[in-house]
Amino acid sequence: MKIVILDGYIKNPGDLSWSRYEELGDLTIYDRTQAEDIKLIIERIGDAEAVLVSSVPLNREVIENCTTIRYIGVLSTGYDGVDIKAARERNIPVCNIPTYGTNSVSQFTIALLLEICNRVGHHDEAVKAGRWGQQPDFCFWDYPLIELSGKTMGVIGFGRIGQQTAAAAAALGMKLLYNDGFRKPELETENCRFADRDELFEKSDVIALHCPLFPDTKGLINRNTIAKMKDGVILLNSSRGALVVDEDLAEALNSGKVYAAGLDVVSEEPISMDNPLLSAPNCIITPHIAWAAKESRAKLLDLGADNLAAFAAGNPVNQVN
Repeated sequence: MKIVILDGYIKNPGDLSWSRYEELGDLTIYDRTQAEDIKLIIERIGDAEAVLVSSVPLNREVIENCTTIRYIGVLSTGYDGVDIKAARERNIPVCNIPTYGTNSVSQFTIALLLEICNRVGHHDEAVKAGRWGQQPDFCFWDYPLIELSGKTMGVIGFGRIGQQTAAAAAALGMKLLYNDGFRKPELETENCRFADRDELFEKSDVIALHCPLFPDTKGLINRNTIAKMKDGVILLNSSRGALVVDEDLAEALNSGKVYAAGLDVVSEEPISMDNPLLSAPNCIITPHIAWAAKESRAKLLDLGADNLAAFAAGNPVNQVN
């Protein structure tokens, strides 16, 4: 079986092994493939039977022109870059990796929240710049320091990552509201209950986005939904950038309607240097790394190899189409 990986570097820059994939067939790995260069994508796929991608799009044109494809493996949880309908029409299974980043992403989401609440990085830099040694008092702080206990976190998207983030928030003493396409009564407690989106927007002090990007969630956080939120809300997004209208969030940060945002993703990646969030106050932005702990990437590669081996054995798993 000929196997091609179109953007392998981002998942394995050299600190992990592709050996399991090599055992499954004739493997070709490209570090990067330009997402907008459809001709190059088609050329690199060539006569491969198995195509694996992280973020390189496989649209209808690619799928229809690469007639030897029998399997598409997405080396991530999100699969919005693959034309699922076109693949289904050709009976090509599309398999993702649903569970690899649960711990890392939820941990990172809480890290964003704690940085907003405590500003550890800022105060460390201030101390090392000499400001503590010059203070007339025994301490100082440059931002309001926020205690989370007793506040409410609203989690939009209550899959594995959303549940893990909620558990961490509960351990900090927070109350929980969740919204999901599927209500989960078995997970509800006195401290955690389902809410429709309007109620969640209205009652949450912190909103964490953990839902997938679908047509009905694109632009979910916009001028209209922000208006329904509490004044001074904190927004966290370590899911998909396009869930948020960047311009509307920047406007809300500038006005103070949203107190702070912790974002690991933005609508266009890499970020455009004219993105208004870059100059918005109280906006912490990291370069889409919530998933990228070495432990998570190792698990991802193992599960991707499991998916490919299952397909080769005639029993595809984690198929999304």
